[in-house]
Amino acid sequence: MKTIYRLAKTELNTMFYSPVAWVVLVIFTIQSSWKFFDSIERFEKSQKLGMGASNITQSLFSGFSGLFPEIQNYLYLYVPLLTMGLISREINSGSIKLLLSSPITIKDIILGKFLAIAAYCLLFMVILGCIAGVAYFSVENLDIKFVLSGLIGLYLLVCTYAAIGLFMSCLTSYQVVAAISTLVVLAGLNFIGKLWQEVEYVKDITYFLSIAGRAGEMIDGLIISKDVLYFILVSGLFIGISIFKLQTGRDAQSTPKRVLKYTALVVLVLALGYITSRAPLTLYYDMTRNKDRTLTESSQKIVNKIDGDITITTYVNLLDINYFIALPRSQNQDITSFDKYSRFLPQIKMDYVYYFDTSTNTALYQLNPGLTDAQLAKKMVESQDLKFKKLLTPAEIHKIIDLRPEQNRLIRTIEYNGKKTYLRVYDDLFKMPMEKEISAALKRLVTDVPKVVFVTGNMERSIDKNGDKNYKTGFNEITFRYSLINQGFDVTSVDVNAQDIPAQTTILVIADPKSELSQGAVDRINKYVDQGKNLLVLAEPETNSALAKITDKLGINFTKQALVQESGENAPDYLVSEFAKNIDPKMIKVTPAKNIIPFLGSSGITANPNSGFKATTLLKTNSNKVWEAPAGITSISEDLKKQPSQSDVPLVVALTRKVNGRDQKIIVSGDADIMSNSELSRGGSGTFQFFTDSFSWLTNYEFPIDTVRPPSTDNKIITTANALFMNRILFITAFPLLIILLGAFILIRRNRR
Repeated sequence: MKTIYRLAKTELNTMFYSPVAWVVLVIFTIQSSWKFFDSIERFEKSQKLGMGASNITQSLFSGFSGLFPEIQNYLYLYVPLLTMGLISREINSGSIKLLLSSPITIKDIILGKFLAIAAYCLLFMVILGCIAGVAYFSVENLDIKFVLSGLIGLYLLVCTYAAIGLFMSCLTSYQVVAAISTLVVLAGLNFIGKLWQEVEYVKDITYFLSIAGRAGEMIDGLIISKDVLYFILVSGLFIGISIFKLQTGRDAQSTPKRVLKYTALVVLVLALGYITSRAPLTLYYDMTRNKDRTLTESSQKIVNKIDGDITITTYVNLLDINYFIALPRSQNQDITSFDKYSRFLPQIKMDYVYYFDTSTNTALYQLNPGLTDAQLAKKMVESQDLKFKKLLTPAEIHKIIDLRPEQNRLIRTIEYNGKKTYLRVYDDLFKMPMEKEISAALKRLVTDVPKVVFVTGNMERSIDKNGDKNYKTGFNEITFRYSLINQGFDVTSVDVNAQDIPAQTTILVIADPKSELSQGAVDRINKYVDQGKNLLVLAEPETNSALAKITDKLGINFTKQALVQESGENAPDYLVSEFAKNIDPKMIKVTPAKNIIPFLGSSGITANPNSGFKATTLLKTNSNKVWEAPAGITSISEDLKKQPSQSDVPLVVALTRKVNGRDQKIIVSGDADIMSNSELSRGGSGTFQFFTDSFSWLTNYEFPIDTVRPPSTDNKIITTANALFMNRILFITAFPLLIILLGAFILIRRNRR
């Protein structure tokens, strides 16, 4: 070990007697500092303008425009300049012969050289650590462990680059050739993960070998054993073959023996890499303050209930617009997207089934008029050189599963313990399901599924239509991730005039019937209420009389006409609502809306205190005056203003009581539009949050899954613009100048000697 240390010290001295080492440090310092101060000054300016921020640590050091990802992108450019002379300089000068003939072992030579370059690379981390120190005094409650995780990832990455550069330096006496060769190998390791991804077994090996993004998880705050071991194994591989390469100059070995040694080392590294990257052997450590890279407590409770094999099967329609997500070449990347879950459920098995069938991809059909589905599929396979073990025809896939109700979109099924559920992709920016959706799907397999049943038969709002007044968006839209059908609920409808309410019903919804309910329907609904089950009643001013037989039983009365309110820009029936004060969180948890929840044409509600229910107002009109008026008026006349006015009128009321030892929960709204397609899609509205809170309460907070994390505490810049400017000058001008002067002093002193 002493020999290795002495060699490393000598090599370090040699490196710092070269201008290259000093120039690289100067450039690295300027680039890193410039990026960091640009980012933090942007936050400081935004804060002055009153703009809020959260998770500043992650924004500064990670994410799309953070410091560490930026450094990761250009770090590979520095290493070839530093490693190109490690061995090639010795070969070119002839001193390698002296080293090989000395009593020093080749292993000591290589390890000493590597230790020297690793020590130099540590200076990069010191510079970044100084920048992190500025951040510590500039950001309130900076997440130190998160920054440390990124530094560890970058250091492992640059040391791996150095090991590769060391080996390339063993191959030639020309330093420029060694530098270029190192760049080529690094480019190859970044690209190799995309090669042969359609070939079984080979795809796992090439995916493991890829260095692209390996430090990304650590930069984002999650240390994973397979990534750490990757850096160690790849570094060990190139150090090992460097030793073998130099041994060929000292030992007289036959070619077969040398080939066998290289092959054995490569096979050993690949085998260890493959084994240690398997889910059951992978360890994780979340370095983020709020454990952002780990499943929330709610999700962990769900996965802890799963004990046994679980299979996720992805059905990929080649004609669907989202087909590219799970093509054979994308499978490894797709599997990685479930790492949060395989961490807790290493027994997850991922299968893929490829087929073609009629899709909703209208653009594809428009671009290829007259072609059948089979012809389109053939064209897709040929044009993109796709390789499938088997591409099922419509008839073949229908024998396995009928996905026509799902519009033949790309979809997954999750199977566990004889139960199966869907996991969809969505028509939004992210497309892929996130923790909220995945956990909801898993929970459906281990608990009773909440069943939302809509009453039909009297021209109620539809859960299957897209019109503004209908309810498809919030309840039954498969392409919308926050629709209840994608949040763990079963949603269906029943004509209560002719059919009984299903016994498994969790929440019965009566949404604005236009005609009076039949006596049979009233009897069935009253029987359901008497059983103590949960109910949601949504009325409209013009038609709420159709609900009289139900609301009378609940002790609810509506105002005779719609409420109107003066507004500078909106129609009179546009009511600005607000949450009632002093809502007991033990009774119902509601999230105070940052934005208003508008009501478009609503009745006011009064509750009979003698009905047997405890009534709690959830939403009411604000303190401005409201009047009752016929629907459809365009302005508030002076005569109307002379009529009696009200304020703080209840618009949504929650009813509770104990029935057979259980809490019965009922919500009544004077406006049925509050859950309509148009209102749930309204920008800048708090309606959707209230919608979610309502169904969470009605399911005893079982669904939707709560994946909200504790609020971040690093939300404020605590330094001044002047202080940041002085630090910028220090890091971008003074420090580089100091490095230049120190380097010049050492180089001049050496030349004099």
